[in-house]
Amino acid sequence: MTEPILERDPSDPKKKDINPLLKLVLELGPLMVFFFANARGAWLAEKIPALNDFGGPIFIATGLFMIATAIALVASWILTRTLPMMPLVSGVVVFVFGALTLYLQDDVFIKMKPTIVNTLFGGVLLGGLLFGKSLLGYVFDSAFRLDAEGWRKLTLRWGLFFLFLAIVNEVVWRSFSTDTWVAFKVWGIMPITLVFTFFQMPLIMRHSLDERLGK
Repeated sequence: MTEPILERDPSDPKKKDINPLLKLVLELGPLMVFFFANARGAWLAEKIPALNDFGGPIFIATGLFMIATAIALVASWILTRTLPMMPLVSGVVVFVFGALTLYLQDDVFIKMKPTIVNTLFGGVLLGGLLFGKSLLGYVFDSAFRLDAEGWRKLTLRWGLFFLFLAIVNEVVWRSFSTDTWVAFKVWGIMPITLVFTFFQMPLIMRHSLDERLGK
């Protein structure tokens, strides 16, 4: 039987788990590359003259972001022989909007990428609930084991949160400078997400199937 390309359902016993810390590195690594390249774009272009072909710092950052995203997806494939669902969707949007950004030399496209991705994720999660599917398990299955009601509630909250992030991204990139947007994308979105995640812990503990959390 042919092995699936996309990651298996969280309940599938054949699903190959990946170390949570390594999974975090693979998902956040490209974003850190993007921030560093934007902040030190001139320095990088001086050290590696070929990078000048991309354009200014934001375009160098975009090119390296695309490369880092591809490396992260390849690493996930090597480790699990499957592609993670949400990073894959994000990666496709990165490649499309990144290519438009570099080709047209217009940073609007890469700035709109988080809006598109978060709207897509929010829509998929909320849409899945309409069909009785709690798709958030694909993201947090290695961290939590919840009952069906817990996954439904958590999926609803994250779906709405993703739509909130899309709105915030639109406000920031349209209202502030590129450097401010990049800094907020890296250092603002992550703390907001961590705070949101922290406030989900009571729900997670109430619906956990893990005895260590349920007690």
